[in-house]
Amino acid sequence: MTDRAQSAFALPLAQADPEVAAAIEHETLRQHEGLEMIASENFVSEAVLEAAGSVFTNKYAEGYPGRRYYGGCEFTDVVENLARDRAKQLFAVPGVALHANVQPHSGSQANAAAYMAVLEHGDTILGLDLAHGGHLTHGHKLSFSGKQFRPTFYTVRKDTERIDYDELESIAVREHPKVIIGGASAYSRIWEFGRMRQIADKVGAKLIIDMAHIAGLVAGGAHPTPVGHAQIVTTTTHKTLRGPRSGLVLCDQELAAAVDRAVFPGQQGGPLVHIVAAKAVAFKEALQPDFAAYARQIVANSKALSAALQAGGWRIISGGTDNHMMLVDVFSQGILGSEAELALGKAGITVNKNAIPYDANPPLKPSGIRVGTPALTTRGMKESEMHQIALWIGKALESRNDDAVLARIRGEVGEMANHFPLYAWRREPVTTAV
Repeated sequence: MTDRAQSAFALPLAQADPEVAAAIEHETLRQHEGLEMIASENFVSEAVLEAAGSVFTNKYAEGYPGRRYYGGCEFTDVVENLARDRAKQLFAVPGVALHANVQPHSGSQANAAAYMAVLEHGDTILGLDLAHGGHLTHGHKLSFSGKQFRPTFYTVRKDTERIDYDELESIAVREHPKVIIGGASAYSRIWEFGRMRQIADKVGAKLIIDMAHIAGLVAGGAHPTPVGHAQIVTTTTHKTLRGPRSGLVLCDQELAAAVDRAVFPGQQGGPLVHIVAAKAVAFKEALQPDFAAYARQIVANSKALSAALQAGGWRIISGGTDNHMMLVDVFSQGILGSEAELALGKAGITVNKNAIPYDANPPLKPSGIRVGTPALTTRGMKESEMHQIALWIGKALESRNDDAVLARIRGEVGEMANHFPLYAWRREPVTTAV
């Protein structure tokens, strides 16, 4: 390598690419100065960030520990084995021989591998309707899951806005699915995994639970576990589990070979070894005693926020929450979810617009917003902060067309955020504009 090339290769990011460096710095400030309340987002530790940015990003490692298609994988095997062992320990259930595959790049790929392990093209699957809180990969027509398989759906009741397990059973008996899928992206109540397994067994189906949203709550004992009920459990690792953006598959030992083949070579090639290393770190963090307290606080904060919003006159779907998130019906007060998302963003509060069950409005202009507490809880906020945040949300929505009011709230939000700093290594902002 020439001296000139070597010099360029060794430059810090701020010099090598100031535009990207500035974008990263501005995003760091955005996360620090505002309130991240998207239910599927969280903040990782500095240790997880360090592992994710490590030299393992340079390594190809197709295959599995001890059975690689590339040389030089001895330390890759170390971190993957650590991740697998810690995942099994984290979600262990007495009497269950659990297998873990830590290679999926995302929750969607974890789901794809789970389906591939037990389904053939055209088989019937039964999942929660996207419009009622489900996920794209649970059978939506625009997803691979709705294209490769025959999708059927269960819903929530119109009166309670909760899953009707009797209806789920009736649909399963009628449709004879090969797989029943549990889990959601916008459902705020406890899942009855035992009942779902009974239904699956009755119709000869496999039960797959996508616990992406609640994995951290499960790990911390704040939500019942699907392990021991479902033959396959999938999850992301970056939501309540507080790890890097990635996926994970857990399964009964008898399905281990099929799941591993479905992940590689079935769904993807080489794993992202730096992210596998970061997952190992996150799983170790989740095994510590204080993680259980964190999981309980997420739920306590969610319940406090829900109650405070209801006290302010806002309708919460299903009447409340048992987990980390809630859907707020803002259209009941004449506000579209897209309008609410925009107004709250101007006030320094990040949420996402979301359909509510039986929504009469279109997906991009829905009737609700989805609000979650994992990231705020990571910063150390508790019930008293949730009460104040509920007041800000209400004021911002009522004043959604008044930029002066929204700016004032944003300043108050920033003052609170400064009391709960994010990363100790945060530098002063760079001056390059983006």
